[in-house]
Amino acid sequence: MRHFALGMMTSAALMAGLASQVQASSKDFSKSTKTDLVTKIMGDKSYQVYSSLKLEEVTKKVKTKTKEKKKYTVKKKVAVKKSKKGKTKYKTVKQVKYKWVTKTAYKNVKKKEWKFGKELTASADFRYAHVQSKSYKVKGGKRYYYIYVDGRPVGYVNEKAFALSKANVVSQVSLVNNPSDSVGFNAEDAINYVTDQHGSLVDNDSVEISCKSAKLNISDTGYVSSRKAGTAVLTFKYGKAKATSKLTVRGDAKEGISSADVTPVKTDLPEIKTWSASDGASLSSSSTITSEDAVSSSYWATDMSGNAKGADIETIFYHPAVLSAPGSSNLEAKVSSAVQGIDVYDNDLVTSNLDLGQADNREARGHMVYYNMRGVYNMRGVKKCNWQLIPSKMLSFNTWLSYIKNIKVSPYMKLGHGQSVGSTKKYVYVLANWNRSNNWSNSQELIRVKKSTMEIDKIWTFKVWNGSAKYPRIFLNADVIDDNTLLALFHNASKHRYEYWKISRSGDSFKAKEVGATGSDLIRTGGDRISNSAEVHPEVQGFVWDSAYDVYYIAFNDYLFKIGAGLDGGTEAGKLLNYYSFHTGREFEGLGSYKGELYVNLNHPTETLKVNHITK
Repeated sequence: MRHFALGMMTSAALMAGLASQVQASSKDFSKSTKTDLVTKIMGDKSYQVYSSLKLEEVTKKVKTKTKEKKKYTVKKKVAVKKSKKGKTKYKTVKQVKYKWVTKTAYKNVKKKEWKFGKELTASADFRYAHVQSKSYKVKGGKRYYYIYVDGRPVGYVNEKAFALSKANVVSQVSLVNNPSDSVGFNAEDAINYVTDQHGSLVDNDSVEISCKSAKLNISDTGYVSSRKAGTAVLTFKYGKAKATSKLTVRGDAKEGISSADVTPVKTDLPEIKTWSASDGASLSSSSTITSEDAVSSSYWATDMSGNAKGADIETIFYHPAVLSAPGSSNLEAKVSSAVQGIDVYDNDLVTSNLDLGQADNREARGHMVYYNMRGVYNMRGVKKCNWQLIPSKMLSFNTWLSYIKNIKVSPYMKLGHGQSVGSTKKYVYVLANWNRSNNWSNSQELIRVKKSTMEIDKIWTFKVWNGSAKYPRIFLNADVIDDNTLLALFHNASKHRYEYWKISRSGDSFKAKEVGATGSDLIRTGGDRISNSAEVHPEVQGFVWDSAYDVYYIAFNDYLFKIGAGLDGGTEAGKLLNYYSFHTGREFEGLGSYKGELYVNLNHPTETLKVNHITK
């Protein structure tokens, strides 16, 4: 199937190439050549970006040369006769001659010349931005593409600024040995990007993937089984673009088998109800903001004791309304404004952005976005609330450029449902699990992204079973606390409790240990049915460990629960300490914590808020 798809794409590329050659041979390039809106991957070389590129009529003095035959005379002595004494007499005569003379003249000639507009900036400033194009012009045999950067129309750049015919893939993939994994590893997950000869992003399905191994093989649909140990070299190829990745299935089939033997802490909770997924939020709000100075949102929460000022949240950052050009219909091209998860480390904010409805897909993919929050505040420490205007031209170019230098957009990548996000100083981690898996025994995929480039640099899978594959633990919410440890949340609906697990990595191997449990479902929807479905038990929409106070926070819709973690001995593991109802009418979409500060995210519009004055 992949070879067939490749053949079809190659034919299409050939026809497009022939068409482009015909266009290139045309005499009139004054009009842009339109293409489909495509994502462009920026390369390592930097070129000037211009505001415009036009064929303009100019008048020039042209130097001309002509030759003329010019007459001239010369004097010459001519012998006349000899005298009686034998002497020759001479006389002077005039002789006419001709010569060719070159004359230089100047005349005004009208002709068309390419004129670049204003020099805007160097393409290196867009190295980690989301760049798109749908037209180009040909000057001197070279293509100059009109580009959109993070959604804003910008100008023209030489196509040599793009990564031409390049494949960028994860160098190493390490899979847990899982005899019960019915799916395997999707080799496409290892692709950061593959480009064609013009630097346009190629759809992953069009990339030919082959597997060289003595023990492992790749299926027709592109999956590598992890049911037995072995190594393989995966080769990714499209046209002249080619790259390889080393894949290893680890040898220990018992890795990840543990015991869920922690006694859960009982709670004395009243019945707490919230809206269901089918009902949706009680309030609606615009998904974008168009004013230049948005007003910060602020909400107070009622806590467990009935205190109406148990905590408050206030906006610290309005996200860009979108980071892709208008008309970005396919998911690879569109950087959605819908954030599913966040994490904060020092001044770094990272988000997982998935288009609405995509988070429920088994192969859910989207983009991660990095923000340097130092750029959100001016020199006086006052936050700027106009970043949502980035895709528009309402910002001056210099202001806009200063903003996007603080933003990095990842390639299109697997995210799962996007709410298991964590970060450290150098890396972002995503536990890319499917939230409709019904707790299957398949492996769980942990993806590491380098903050410096926002590209995937390592992928692992691991499994966690309570004794055997019959009792798996699939984690839909997790928080990375360092480069070797993550904390994960599991809702055991059949036993009406939440379990807290610590997953530790040593090299490429993982160990899991249950470190706490809460004997309650905590919250339910307003339905009357008694079941374990999501209609009765709403999905967790954020989970984080606050290391400063040794507590977990769990988000459901606009509720926030505080649970003792017991990891540092400061709290009792699994004990409910408090809960807060914020009455936002909007769902929390991700939680983040750093050095005792807690952050939440809301969509429609997308904003990150800081939690203040939280009661114990």
